[in-house]
Amino acid sequence: MAHAPREFTPLNIAVLTVSDTRSLETDTSGQLLADSASEAGHRLIDRQLHPDDIYRIRAVVSDWIARPEVQVVLITGGTGFTGRDSTPEAVAPLLDKQVDGFGELFRQVSFEEIGTSTLQSRALAGLANRTLVVCMPGSTNACRTAWTRILREQLDSRTRPCNFVPHLELADACESRA
Repeated sequence: MAHAPREFTPLNIAVLTVSDTRSLETDTSGQLLADSASEAGHRLIDRQLHPDDIYRIRAVVSDWIARPEVQVVLITGGTGFTGRDSTPEAVAPLLDKQVDGFGELFRQVSFEEIGTSTLQSRALAGLANRTLVVCMPGSTNACRTAWTRILREQLDSRTRPCNFVPHLELADACESRA
């Protein structure tokens, strides 16, 4: 059975870089995510950089998921095993549902590039208040892999048989509720 073509739905995306050493000027990972989202036709509505502190991460993400105009939160950094890496611990309690397959698929496609070192990635994703929250490693290559191999398609409303867009709070729906 042929499916009618779907129209592209631009999403509002916020990008958070978690780093103790970078600034917005030196943040190549966050910049890659912001540029990739814009090039795909989405809208970058906020971009921030904060140190790896569980409560600051949680505060920023909590604010974004409470805002109906934010549909996707992309986080880069803080997913490793060092003592300061706390992004998964900051984000997991905020999620209504985890997207278990994201971390699994990310490690699978990363294995092709970095071998067994992918075991040290604690990449994760989930839905919180109808907002997709995605946590990726801080390396630019890891963000590129996540975007090109997973996120670009899953954030595109035209991807068949399914994508994340129907699960998100869309801005038009929010405006019509008000």
